[in-house]
Amino acid sequence: MEKVREIVREGRRVAKEDPRRVVHSFKVGLVLALVSSFYYYQPLYDSFGVNAMWAVMTVVVVFEFSVGATLGKGLNRVAATLFAGGLGIGAHHLASMSGATGEPILLAIFVFVQAALSTFVRFFPRVKARYDYSLLIFILTFALISVSGFREEQVVMLTHKRISTVIIGGLSCVLISIFVCPVWAGQDLHSLLASNFEKLSFFLLDFGDKYCEVVENDDTKEVDKRKKDFDNYKSVLNSKSNEESLANFAKWEPGHGQFRFRHPWKQYLAVGELIRQCAYRIHALNSYLNADNKVSIDIKKKLGEPLRRMSLESGKAMKEMSISLKKMTKPSSSDLHVQNARSASKSLTNLLNSGILKEVEPLELVSLLTAISLLIDIINLTEKILEALHELASAAKFKNKIEQPLFSEKPKAKSFVSLRSIKCHDEHVVTIIEDDGNNHGTSKNDNRSKEVSIHEKHEDGDTHVHARCVSCGHSSVCDVVECR
Repeated sequence: MEKVREIVREGRRVAKEDPRRVVHSFKVGLVLALVSSFYYYQPLYDSFGVNAMWAVMTVVVVFEFSVGATLGKGLNRVAATLFAGGLGIGAHHLASMSGATGEPILLAIFVFVQAALSTFVRFFPRVKARYDYSLLIFILTFALISVSGFREEQVVMLTHKRISTVIIGGLSCVLISIFVCPVWAGQDLHSLLASNFEKLSFFLLDFGDKYCEVVENDDTKEVDKRKKDFDNYKSVLNSKSNEESLANFAKWEPGHGQFRFRHPWKQYLAVGELIRQCAYRIHALNSYLNADNKVSIDIKKKLGEPLRRMSLESGKAMKEMSISLKKMTKPSSSDLHVQNARSASKSLTNLLNSGILKEVEPLELVSLLTAISLLIDIINLTEKILEALHELASAAKFKNKIEQPLFSEKPKAKSFVSLRSIKCHDEHVVTIIEDDGNNHGTSKNDNRSKEVSIHEKHEDGDTHVHARCVSCGHSSVCDVVECR
């Protein structure tokens, strides 16, 4: 009785984890019930006979969880069956011309050559990735038709019936998979990447405070939730095989929703690979939270501000990228967070160059510098991920939409953001971001007040961020380019 309860609990857990699994189970049962009518309904059985069992077998081996996997397997099976059936009839005809003695010998040679060549081709990486199943069916069908044709007089009729039942079974799977609660592999891959972005962001948003030992008196439940989110990045480390299989299945799928036919799924794999590299650095960085050779709190306090900013801004960039991917919009606001992380990195470098670590113990120094190096590496990877995401957004034709940033200081403000790039007389390139701060609390006369963020890029590649000019409290840079 205890084992039955355990099985029921496991069943509930699996169904709760992904309710689509329950729907898929019913879909498989429905298709099998439909194709079984070839045996139950006498007119159909008279037409196909025992070959109707091939329709049942096709459903069992072809029907997969997603549309792409089912469509890929179905098309591979039908194509392989047609091709192998034609070759099998040709081989039988050639063998029959050699007489009663030579026919079995010639058929055995044909089967041997075909099986050996097809099995060798299955080892080719590109073939194995997309056509392994079709080659397996090709070997099976050719051998069955060639061998059974030796004892069967009506080999053409036999081949016709088997191919017909395979097509009927495969078509039933594809139709039910597409039109009854479809599960799209492309949508799953898209959601998986957005989720991976979010998992990395949870770690980076909290790492700075944890490393610098900034204690917050939060609610116990909230602390437990944040601790769980903090460790979620570990699932990203082993996501490669899942991403590759989903991308492979997505290539077979027709256009659906916001995903058109020939969507750039390959670019998703490129972004996923960079996310995994970042997750490996994060995993290494996590080990320094509980390292034996801990850095003293005094040193952490001195370096805390830039360290926390580096981690926080990287986390914000990841969070913004996750949201933009979910909404299929171009990640415009993430660039600012990456620039802020780089600015914090330079501040930390200047602080280290000032000789602040002269009296630190060697073991502490190694631990601290390794953690800083990993954090800088994460910032570099965040920038690479952002570039790859921009390429994906361009190839997939994401919406070009400027939205209020997620981490805005004025979330309740109704604002209109505009960007302008201006070249000053001293060859600096200045980008002005104007925010019309039309709050609910402002009067009509105050609606023209603007907050201006200035991004000044020098020839040496440094970017300096200024914020001022509330119509108009100048903050230099050509007096905010003479107040716009």
